[in-house]
Order: sequence, then structure tokens, then C-alpha cells
Amino acid sequence: MDTARPTLKPAAVAALMVEHTVQKHHTPYQVIFVKAFLAGVMLSFGGLLSEVTSGGATSLTTSNPGLAKVLGGFVFPVGLVMIVLNGYELLTSNMMYFPMAVIKRAVPWWSLPVNWIIVTFGNLVGSLFFGAILVKYSGIVSTAPYNTYIVEFAMKKASEPEWHQIFLRGIGCNWLVCIAVWQAAGARDTISKIFAIWIPIWVFVACSYDHVVANMFSVPLGIMFGADLTVAEYIRKSLIAAYLGNIIGALFVGMPATYFYLRDYNAGSMRAAENGELSNDEPEVRDIDSDNKH
Repeated sequence: MDTARPTLKPAAVAALMVEHTVQKHHTPYQVIFVKAFLAGVMLSFGGLLSEVTSGGATSLTTSNPGLAKVLGGFVFPVGLVMIVLNGYELLTSNMMYFPMAVIKRAVPWWSLPVNWIIVTFGNLVGSLFFGAILVKYSGIVSTAPYNTYIVEFAMKKASEPEWHQIFLRGIGCNWLVCIAVWQAAGARDTISKIFAIWIPIWVFVACSYDHVVANMFSVPLGIMFGADLTVAEYIRKSLIAAYLGNIIGALFVGMPATYFYLRDYNAGSMRAAENGELSNDEPEVRDIDSDNKH
């Protein structure tokens, strides 16, 4: 392995994704949940900053709405940057990780739904905690134009679009999110990781695609501020549609990568994974992981 390379080769990144999934499989469930809770909070910080930026730019929104969207999208990636650099658990990236590892038999199939369920609720609790305690009850956006924008934004996310539109937007969103996570995994230094994350996330937010976890913050927050939307409507139309779309978007990144780069990958047996043992033939991947963290 060439330690002078600024980035890992795609095959090394793909192998790294599988080995990270094996590590997630071994992690205690309570740790996964807390990491997911923190990820929900971190992503909500980015969501709040984006809403403050867009909601406060009333004149710009009227005169140049496209530029206002670009500015709101530009600040949002700070949330995913904090998640990746701190090693927290985000549902949408796990939608890429776990199918790759299951296909290569690095983890048992049941590890996928177990992780997704735990991380879903952890992300949701973190998002609701942030929205209720650190935004609504703190009063930091309780006046116009921010409170009205929060309501309008929630309606545009969960009420005005058709179900199939949110589903399709979810595909585009997580396609870009997983590209960002993939690129960050391949970068060796912190600045490169930040830049690798920033561009794709900026694009998805500016283009108004739908991220199921980001919507766990923005839509309930809009309901807290008086949006004409029930929780049942949010779950039926926004949460489910974005969730399913995000899964498809992740598969558009993970499945080609598995086919291109992991056809000869040997992860050992599922029995070893179930017993909490890693395979014996992974020293190079572990070295890659170690190099990638510095």
C-alpha cells in the first residue's frame, strides 16, 4: 500500500466499508443508540443553521430565490462533517454500509434490520430533543421571519409534494449523501474529508432533495411552530417516502461498488461475525482503516 497517496483506491474504500460494518455489528446496541442520538443532534445543528440562513434572507429569497437556496445548502454540511469525524451513527450512511456487508456475508442478514431500527429511533430521538429543547423552548427562532419560514419549510417538505415526489427526492438525496461518505472514507486527512463531504451535501440541500433524518428535525419543528400538519400525515407522507427513497439512493452507490471492487473479497464466515470474531485475513484492511483515521 502506498502511504503517500492522498486518497485510498476505490477497492480499498469498498473493503473499508465492509470492515466498518463488521465493527458496527459487534458494537453493543446501547452504544449504537447513543451514537445515533448524537448524530440526530449534530445533523439538526446543520439543519437549524440552514433554516436560519434561508429564513433570514427574505429580500434575497424574493429577488434571487436560487441564490438563497445555494446559501442555505452551503451551511448545512457542517452537521454531517461532525457526524463523520466523531464516528456517530447516521441511518442514511448505514443504508449503504450494511447491504454491502450482507451481500459479502461479512455479517448475518439480521444485523441489517436490527441496526437500522436502532439507528432510526436514535436519530429520531436526537432530532426531536434538539428541535424541542434547543430550538423551540430556547426561543432562538421564535420571531419573524424565522418562525414563519420554519412553518413554510415544513409544509414544503411534508405537505405540498406528492408521495412519489418525496420518494424520488429521497433517492437523489441519499445517492449524494453516500457519495459524500464514500469520498470522506477515502480521504486521509481531516481537511480533505471535510471538503469531500461538503460538496455533495451542498448540492442535495440546495436542490431540495429529501433526507429522512434531516426531515426528522425540520418537519416536527414546523409542527411545533404551528404548521397545518399532523404527526400521522408526516409519518405517512414524508417519513416513509423519504425512508424508502433513501434506501434506493444508498443502493445506487453500494451495489455498484460491491460489484466493481468486492467480487474477490473474502470476509470470512458469518459464524465468525456472529461469535464476535473478525476474519484472520484482514490485516491490510485494518492498516487502511488506521491510516484513514490520521
